[in-house]
Amino acid sequence: MKVARSRVKKPKTAAERQARLRNLLTILDQTYPGATTELVHRTPWELLVATILSAQCTDKLVNALTPGLFAKYPTVKDFAHARQAELAEDIRSTGFFNNKAKSLIGAARKIVADFGGEAPRTLEEMLTLPGVARKTANVVLGTAYGIASGVVVDTHVQRLARRLDLSKQADPAKIEQDLMKSVPQDRWIVFSHQMILHGRRVCVARKPRCAECPLEPLCYAKDKTV
Repeated sequence: MKVARSRVKKPKTAAERQARLRNLLTILDQTYPGATTELVHRTPWELLVATILSAQCTDKLVNALTPGLFAKYPTVKDFAHARQAELAEDIRSTGFFNNKAKSLIGAARKIVADFGGEAPRTLEEMLTLPGVARKTANVVLGTAYGIASGVVVDTHVQRLARRLDLSKQADPAKIEQDLMKSVPQDRWIVFSHQMILHGRRVCVARKPRCAECPLEPLCYAKDKTV
């Protein structure tokens, strides 16, 4: 039997859209207080490595791999001097291991040569590292350094931003720009983490758990199940 969707009014004015966003942010704060990355790390460099490894891979699998990886390669210099074929085998379980090994070694060499062995603290510098695009840069800058350089748009944020009508764009870069315009800058870091957690735990891709979703009163997605 098909379940009728609850009727949620779509905001029609800028003021109504702003009020809805404020309510959405409040609910996210109440639901996911202190939200942060689930990637285990001790340093900005370790977070950078884990984030690169997490592409097309789960955080759980990355977290199972990185303790042994960091025991074998304790420092940025150890990664810089690693043999690509050997490192690729070490990270094989994360998928796309040849490209990831190349990126990790390239990023490590760049950090050693140009940034004194520490992951850089600006978006512009982060984007000069091999294998680092805006998403990865925003993760490291926001989580490791507390620098709000942008909004992390992974697959969960991309899906939820469209589902919650926070962006009509399909391209992650354009979605990020929409979110940066509407979400206050001092919220960018935690907002990203909250959206990611919500996408993993409740608003999942295949069968969103609308009946238990705290954002349901604000959601008018066409495929809602309540």
